[in-house]
Amino acid sequence: MKISKLTLVLFMLITMVTAIFLSSAKAETKKVIIFHAGSLSVPFAKIERDFEAIYPEIDIIREAGGSTAMARRISESNEPANIMASADFTVIDKNLIPGKATWNILFASNQLVLCYTEKSRFSEEINSGNWYDILQRKDVLWGHSEPNLDPCGYRSLMVLQLAEKHYQIDKLSEALLANRPLNNVRPKAAELVLLLKSGKMDYALEYLSVAVQHNLNYIILPDEINLGNYKYDDFYSQAEVKVTGKEPGSFITQKGKSCTYGVTMIDETPNKQEAILFMDYLLNPEKGLKTLKQMGQPPFIPCRVIFQESKESLPESLKNLVEVKN
Repeated sequence: MKISKLTLVLFMLITMVTAIFLSSAKAETKKVIIFHAGSLSVPFAKIERDFEAIYPEIDIIREAGGSTAMARRISESNEPANIMASADFTVIDKNLIPGKATWNILFASNQLVLCYTEKSRFSEEINSGNWYDILQRKDVLWGHSEPNLDPCGYRSLMVLQLAEKHYQIDKLSEALLANRPLNNVRPKAAELVLLLKSGKMDYALEYLSVAVQHNLNYIILPDEINLGNYKYDDFYSQAEVKVTGKEPGSFITQKGKSCTYGVTMIDETPNKQEAILFMDYLLNPEKGLKTLKQMGQPPFIPCRVIFQESKESLPESLKNLVEVKN
């Protein structure tokens, strides 16, 4: 069967028009860049998929890592980003406000747990009453994330300090750290998950949400030490960890406080309306916050800002999703 010249020409024209249309559509896609805590990786992946299904013209670009490290990439290295979501809301206050951002919305909470797998040494023996004894055994490998890069890292050290006070065991924190190899202090929490699942690490201090999302076994720690109950903030405040500051050579003392996640938008950023649409979705109790709840990360409903001035500075569409509450 021969194809006429006219048919061939029409086919080529249709192909060219289609290619031009697709190229134009792709060029019109607006990108929203989000830097976020590693512990948000799983829920944010689902939130991204669900959001893009509603807004296919918006392309969400996510990058995960330690919250402090991610914030510094924006504040110090001036890397482009639209949104920053931190595992510790104070990271935003200390690294991005003022200068890079204006407001900070508290949107979720968490707590620390001790994660392990069936491969972990003494996994059949460990419980909420003996975990600190098992972590001191010489053949046990345990770790946590880097305190200077990741809030979960300095929170892990706080848990140890609080355990010493709660159990009233002198120098318990020092003894536990003495049995933790320095190479088990990892830049990202995701590395700890991989080490646990591969059997190269027995135990790791992690967020409850991470344990749930990655199907890890875990020990629930007492409220007095897990940094998950705001009613114990006075007790938590006894823990202090010195970490590197915003400027090279400077240091900040982080004080214990219940785990509260914060999110902000960068002031000078392209595609601001598209970023606001994502924030609308993220902070909606029936959308983004619902996903967080399903994945073991209790959201604040409604979300919170600490000062009335902060609420007044929010985009109009976000104001109804936020209350002022210290």
